[in-house]
Amino acid sequence: MTTDKPLRADARRNREAIVTAAREVFDTGRFFDMRYDDLAGLAGVGTGTLYRNFPTREALAEAVYRSEIATLSDRARRLGATRSADEALALFLRDMIDHIDAHQGLARTLATLMSAGGGSGHELEDAVAELVAAGVADGSLRDDVDAGAVLMALHGIGAAHARPGWRAEADGVVTLVVDGLRRDAAVVDRAVRGEPERHG
Repeated sequence: MTTDKPLRADARRNREAIVTAAREVFDTGRFFDMRYDDLAGLAGVGTGTLYRNFPTREALAEAVYRSEIATLSDRARRLGATRSADEALALFLRDMIDHIDAHQGLARTLATLMSAGGGSGHELEDAVAELVAAGVADGSLRDDVDAGAVLMALHGIGAAHARPGWRAEADGVVTLVVDGLRRDAAVVDRAVRGEPERHG
């Protein structure tokens, strides 16, 4: 039993090293162009270890994707646990913009995978839904816009990354989303439509 634990730890470190190396290559935009075997050298492992963990390039891309989604989802939940719901949502969305801006090659691939319906994307959707639901529950966010609208805005921001002035525009979209979700905005919208204000 004692000899198995180091092996499991080594295997875990090797897997993490491969994912980390692949993530760095994603940032350069060369992941799908470089020789797959070269990733083993970048990770400091043998090619056998690479193929044992990730038999195909697509399997490794999915692992990077899952790792990123897990990291972002954890960030959303940490903010939700330490900040008011509306502040947590605003900070998370701005963190997402920072992340996309700093890792554009990776972000483009993630956006493509999410648009294709990658299953682990649901973890991020759930984390955002929890932030929105918490805001509805504490009265800080409106109750007639769901988390899907927030995710749609994020998809749009990611898809438009090549636009000149993208960063300023992305920050503007986040401001519109956050301000539009606040409860006061719902009251204004209903007044414009001639609907009675809701109470309770």
